[in-house]
Amino acid sequence: MAREMQKNSMFIEQTPETTDNGYIRKNFDDDGRIKRSGTLITASAHIITAVIGSGVLSLAWAIAQLGWAAGPAVLMAFSFITYFTSTLLADCYRSPDPITGRRNYTYMDVVRANLGGVKVVLCGLAQYGNLVGVTIGYTITASISMVAVKRSNCFHKNGHDEKCYISNYPFMIVFACIQIILSQIPNFHKLSWLSILAAIMSFAYSSIGLGLSIAKVVGGGGHVRTTLTGVTVGVDVTAAEKVWKTFQAIGDIAFAYAFSTVLIEIQASPDTLKSSPPENKVMKKASLVGISTTTFFYVLCGCVGYAAFGNKAPGNFLTGFGFYEPFWLIDFANVCIAIHLIGAYQESIY
Repeated sequence: MAREMQKNSMFIEQTPETTDNGYIRKNFDDDGRIKRSGTLITASAHIITAVIGSGVLSLAWAIAQLGWAAGPAVLMAFSFITYFTSTLLADCYRSPDPITGRRNYTYMDVVRANLGGVKVVLCGLAQYGNLVGVTIGYTITASISMVAVKRSNCFHKNGHDEKCYISNYPFMIVFACIQIILSQIPNFHKLSWLSILAAIMSFAYSSIGLGLSIAKVVGGGGHVRTTLTGVTVGVDVTAAEKVWKTFQAIGDIAFAYAFSTVLIEIQASPDTLKSSPPENKVMKKASLVGISTTTFFYVLCGCVGYAAFGNKAPGNFLTGFGFYEPFWLIDFANVCIAIHLIGAYQESIY
């Protein structure tokens, strides 16, 4: 009898739903972790932060390669694809039942629960390969933005015809040193202000680029040529270049929507979604809100940017110097890009 009571006592102590005295733990979820408190609004904010990145600055160039007909159509197509895959993944957060099943905290947990076997290894290789590529891309893009600040000041001082060549390599080293230092901070990715700062930086440089494009369109800014099919073979590019740049533009648009692979991590985040109502239903609504918002912003940036620069739109109208003045605003936008990527790098490696 005493042994039976001891077993019951041990069971009570080890059950995450109860305290040592057997009372319900109101501050913990069904998995023993701190109770999640997020809502539709917080989840939508996380999604918008995750989707909108420096890829938005290349959308004007992508639209220029595809033209008025295919450009917006490809943007809309990828928004629907992203939303569809997001709804499928939202149901995979819990398994085997999408409402009451065991939680999967990472993308790889989902693969393990639903597919298993060698597919988990393949998923790991794909994720780590993608991580290496993304972090290299962050390093290069951040260094280009840092260089753009110096080049902007050089152009302002010496004129727009000056070459103002500055090497990227010292700034890559600076970026790497910053990441080494930040990596020593425990649980850096859990700092609540990090996502807020990243969101502010994203909207700041995107809005600056959009605002400058609108100003260029309204102010005339010289005659620009736009077409239904984008850059013209024999005028702007060769036939081979047209094919290559078309696929590159589609890739840029796909990269701008690179969100589905982190959906599970967002859904599992402590401040993203509470257990009731069911997470998968709320996440589907949040995905619709988040992706609709970012698609509207993307179409606006891409189309207005194309209207401003035409078929000669730069690959990135902030670092590619589609604008030279006001130089201080260009500097600020590029600093925002660098700060955003510093935080994004840390988020990605965690």
